[in-house]
Amino acid sequence: MLEANAIVAGYGAAEQILKGASLNVQAGELVTIIGPNGAGKSTLLKTIAGLVPAKEGKITLAGQDVTAQSALERAKSGFAFVMQERNVFGMLQVKDNLELAYSGPRRGFASARDAMMDRYPVLAQRRHQLARTFSGGQRQILAMAMALLTKPKILLLDEPTAGLSPKATNELFDAIIALRNEGMPILMVEQHALEALQISSRGYVLVAGKDAATGTGAELAADPEIRRLFLGG
Repeated sequence: MLEANAIVAGYGAAEQILKGASLNVQAGELVTIIGPNGAGKSTLLKTIAGLVPAKEGKITLAGQDVTAQSALERAKSGFAFVMQERNVFGMLQVKDNLELAYSGPRRGFASARDAMMDRYPVLAQRRHQLARTFSGGQRQILAMAMALLTKPKILLLDEPTAGLSPKATNELFDAIIALRNEGMPILMVEQHALEALQISSRGYVLVAGKDAATGTGAELAADPEIRRLFLGG
C-alpha cells in the first residue's frame, strides 16, 4: 500500500534529519514507528504526507509514485494525515468541522456525517459545541473522524495520544484498533511505544534518521535490547 525508500529530508537547505529512512505498510496493516526523541519520526510522517519535501528517495501509494506531489495532491491520492496539534478548527462546531473535511458529493454529506457520529457518539453528543471546548481526547476523535470522511487509502497518525489522560489514551487506542480490524492501513508515530507495538502488525525503530530495526509488533516489544533502550526496560 505504502512504500518509502531511502528518504532523505530536513527543514533547511543543509539540514538532513532523515538520512535514508525506509519503510512499507501493507494493506490492512497497523505499523508503528518508535525511537528516541529527535530521531526523525514525525519528520518521516510529514515527508510521507508531503508537508516536508524529500530531497532524495521515493514514495509510492498503491503503486503510484507520489514523490513529486504536493501535500494537497497526496491528500487527493489517498493520504489522510492527523497531526499531533492544530488538527481541528477550534472556533467551529463539530458538524462544521466534519463538513469542511467531507470530500464527497454534497448530497451525501448528511448520511456521511451521521455515520461518523454513530461511530463516535461523543461527536453526536457535542455536535453543536465549538471544537475548542473539547478535551484532548475528544479533539483527536474529531480529527480522526475528519480524516476518515476523505475516504483515505491510508491513515497517518502523529503522536495521537500525546498529552492525554490514561482513560482518554485507552479510548483512543480502542478507536485505532477498531479501524485496524476494519482493514484501514495505518502508519503511526506514538509515544506510548510498548502499548502501540502490542496492537501493531509491524514496527520500525528509527534512530538518527535511519531505520535501525524492524519486525512484528510482538517481536519488537519482546526484544530485550529494544525494551531497554526505547520501552523503559
